[in-house]
Amino acid sequence: MSGTRVLVVEDDAVIGAELVQALRTGGYEAAWAQSGAAAVQDAQRSAFELILLDLGLPDADGVSVCRRLRAAQAGAVIVVLTARTEEFEVVMALDAGADDYLTKPFRLTELLARLRAHLRRQAAPPEEGSVSVGRLRLDLPARRAYIGGREMALRPKEFDLLAALAGRAGQVVTRELLMAEVWDENWFGPTKTLDVHVFALRRKLADHGEDPRRITTLRGRGYRYEAD
Repeated sequence: MSGTRVLVVEDDAVIGAELVQALRTGGYEAAWAQSGAAAVQDAQRSAFELILLDLGLPDADGVSVCRRLRAAQAGAVIVVLTARTEEFEVVMALDAGADDYLTKPFRLTELLARLRAHLRRQAAPPEEGSVSVGRLRLDLPARRAYIGGREMALRPKEFDLLAALAGRAGQVVTRELLMAEVWDENWFGPTKTLDVHVFALRRKLADHGEDPRRITTLRGRGYRYEAD
């Protein structure tokens, strides 16, 4: 992780200082912006591999800032830090370009483990071939998804999750396997992020004329993408 550049977007002076110190101790190069406007300016001037974004900023809506950061940093991993627990608000941030989220308060050890997991996933080699289930087709090398020939706009983790499920259509895929395959085999912390991504995927399937019930929940076990 040495030399990996991280932008911390946090208006709270105490939390921001702790995050920057923890990141630098962990070998990251950390920059700190205390407002949405400053964060966007930093992202437009410099390249970052990781962005930690607090949604509760004093000068701008965090979801809007996330969208602008994604436009400026197409390849960065954006992890939202939020005190908000409403699932819809988190989904809005994911739709705006975030890759993951952590709910405050969180442990620094969990945050650092999450960042390492995302970086490992980014460095993984591309998959081969394609997957087709009903009207769904996934082009794995190009990382593109289509419903009835119409392309879906998916975030990286949404694509990985859909590929993991559709690639095993008709089978139960456990939560543990999904977390290991889509996020990281050494994932640290709760798995609520999986449920949020499934919620977002179902909504996008419905937006493209597909039955969101294609993704079935098996309570206590995992999920299944229904085959024809």
